[in-house]
Amino acid sequence: MSNIRISDVTKNSLADAAGILPNDEIVTINGIKPRDILEYSQLVDGDIVHFLIKRKSDDIEIIIKRVSLDPIGLHISSAVFDKIRTCDNKCDFCFIYQLPKKMRKSLYIKDDDYRLSFLYGNFTTLTKFTEADLERVVTQKLSPIFVSIHSTNPWIRKRLLNNDRGSFSLFWLSQLLENGIEVHGQIVLCPDINDQHNLEETLETILSVYQKIASVAVVPLGVSRYTTNSGMRKQTEAEAIETIDIITKWQNIFNKVVGRKLVYASDEIFLNAGVQIPEVDYYEAPEQLENGIGLVANFKKSFLDRNYEAFNVKSGFFQYVDGAPAIGYRSKTYDFNEQAEFDNRQTLKTAVLTGGYGGMFLPKLLKGLNLKNVHVITVDNEFFGGNINVAGLLTYTDILKAIKSNPKFDRYLIPDCVLSDGKFLDDYTVDDLPAGVEVVKANGSALAEALNFAL
Repeated sequence: MSNIRISDVTKNSLADAAGILPNDEIVTINGIKPRDILEYSQLVDGDIVHFLIKRKSDDIEIIIKRVSLDPIGLHISSAVFDKIRTCDNKCDFCFIYQLPKKMRKSLYIKDDDYRLSFLYGNFTTLTKFTEADLERVVTQKLSPIFVSIHSTNPWIRKRLLNNDRGSFSLFWLSQLLENGIEVHGQIVLCPDINDQHNLEETLETILSVYQKIASVAVVPLGVSRYTTNSGMRKQTEAEAIETIDIITKWQNIFNKVVGRKLVYASDEIFLNAGVQIPEVDYYEAPEQLENGIGLVANFKKSFLDRNYEAFNVKSGFFQYVDGAPAIGYRSKTYDFNEQAEFDNRQTLKTAVLTGGYGGMFLPKLLKGLNLKNVHVITVDNEFFGGNINVAGLLTYTDILKAIKSNPKFDRYLIPDCVLSDGKFLDDYTVDDLPAGVEVVKANGSALAEALNFAL
């Protein structure tokens, strides 16, 4: 287990006053070497915190005496200090297998770590989960946990995960639920494998065996042009419509039996089906927002109603790999600059850049609002290709191409979800883009505020 590198120290904090410096390494805290940010947070939560620090070749003892509830003020470079529990499943639909070569190494890490599930909302298959893990989750109340279900049929789940343990690892799901852990599930729908009657079988088993689960999201398979599996294909419009019909049927059943809808189709499925996405009151699972459940409804609501509390989307599809939470148990977002200062904002021509799915609903949202100088540009995701249409997977390369193809605008607004710690997936930064580009938080109220300058 390696030492814990300190990435930053908050100015005038307890740690700063004690003389701890960026790039110092924590050897132990109170004589204990923590395995992860969870144990770290517990160890630094006392009145007296004893650090053994390594600075270059020297070991330094630093004792911090806390006389208030002020945080220590240390920012840690990683969420896991021992080793990320990597995934040994070989799912044909895994997006990491569909990445091009020569991207940064961290993007190719497949995790199946329950700690990252709790910290960042990553989905775990539970195929590496153990009795000791269950004890820790229950004892420390690491809740919620996000679980990849895909199918409750042992043979289908084994096939989807390409792992023998996949056929029985949902045993741990029942154990988590029985011990009062909040769990949110996901089903990645792969045409001809776990959809149609197989989806119904899974929902029926959830009702009979796992009905304590908080929510289940059904999301479509994403297929990039780099996939090597010819059996993986995108969902057709007819299949998307059928999926919505199945989910609606089972929502009614769940409502009668457990008093809530429980299962939801992602926005992508509604868009693929050409069916209107429900309004915000339809959804009861805000924890699944970043999985595309009610994202459009919440975006519209927060765009049109400034008093509506806007949600925040974590910045970057691979955020969990490169960063750790600065404070608490949630990942940090990209610290973008405030809106740039312009003269005569009312006359500026503004372009809102978004992905394929955003291009399906944003023009309708803006229509009729008298935004004469505002235009939505749908950025084609040529980098990944296939049916990859979410804004969070847009790259610098494709955004730059879209800007160069539309040079008449004064402002180009891009959502912060395209960035992870300030970097695009293809390793460029916002500073590499032309002047006039502004980063806007990926929610409706932030976009509405930005567009007020162009009314």
